[in-house]
Amino acid sequence: MNANYKTLLEPYSLSKDVELKNRIIMAPMTNFSSNPDGSVTEAEVNYYARRSKGVGAVITACAYVTPNGKGFPGEFGSDRDELIPSLRQLANGIKNQGAKAILQIFHGGRMCIPDLVPNGEIVSASNVSAENGATAGVEPRGLTEAEIVEIIDAFGESARRAIEAGFDGVEIHGANAYLIQQFFSPHSNRRDDQFGGNVQKRMTFPLAVVDKVQQVVKEHAKEPFVVGYRFSPEEPETPGITMGDTLQLVDVLSEKGLDYLHVSLGDFWSKARRGADTTKTRVELLLEKINNRVPLIGVGSIYSADQAREAFQTGIAFLALGREIIIDPDWVQKIEVEKEAEINTLLDVNKQEELEVPDPLWKAITTTPGWFPGVE
Repeated sequence: MNANYKTLLEPYSLSKDVELKNRIIMAPMTNFSSNPDGSVTEAEVNYYARRSKGVGAVITACAYVTPNGKGFPGEFGSDRDELIPSLRQLANGIKNQGAKAILQIFHGGRMCIPDLVPNGEIVSASNVSAENGATAGVEPRGLTEAEIVEIIDAFGESARRAIEAGFDGVEIHGANAYLIQQFFSPHSNRRDDQFGGNVQKRMTFPLAVVDKVQQVVKEHAKEPFVVGYRFSPEEPETPGITMGDTLQLVDVLSEKGLDYLHVSLGDFWSKARRGADTTKTRVELLLEKINNRVPLIGVGSIYSADQAREAFQTGIAFLALGREIIIDPDWVQKIEVEKEAEINTLLDVNKQEELEVPDPLWKAITTTPGWFPGVE
């Protein structure tokens, strides 16, 4: 291995009890490829297995924790025990190739497509419509306190199923404008009860989910089991989450005993928009606030080995690759054998079979201009 890239591939602890073989992680990405009943398909398992040979861990696409949390067509579920065998297939497909398997669990909230949820009724922290996305302008119903408690419990039950299915951990999806973020956001959360109000009160739901998942892990996991939390640092809406809000949340999360935090970014080097020093990158601000209390996973338009090496120079603990690990599943292996110059950073649209990308995901990739490098 070229000494310039040693940092990328050295073993690193995700928690005091779990060591990854390297510091590269497959980022969670929706793949639209599961069965209508929420079970995984063979093509989906093969897609993950193909990308599990080099990376230290794979964070799966999000699995919905309740029927009314399903956000996408072809999404797999973790909302009932009948799906444990399906989840086990997925966990085994990843682990058999040498990577740790982490199940991302989520509820889509007001971003759910009505056709995919019971009675077509989408729910959120409050009855405030999204300004962007497929459900922009569709007014959700604000959840009752009893329903909120049920959803918190559902996150815990999904964690239990992940344990029983053989996963190495779960990632709580608090990012990308989905339900957990909707409770933290002043745009979508206008509640005046215990779950809404100032920034500290808007943390109530996210922190309750963390507490519930950690409680379930303590009760059910017989081996070390990772719990991580993903978040988006800012929102474009006004009012919306600011970098200052997120730094307060991250400060609290850093004291919760989580195994890692995972920032969701389109560009690793993006700078804060508001609420903090706008001359600094979001990653820089987050690392300062976290102050080595918990590992941080960074992500965002990293394709080449040199881009990854530069990102690690910030002090980030792990780097997640999303689109790039679809483009080149052998990214890690090429660095291991000093063939980093042969890493593909543009998608070859003639290599679906070789890349083992399921048809629904391939269709989404190749019909969305600009989503993937090389796709116009």
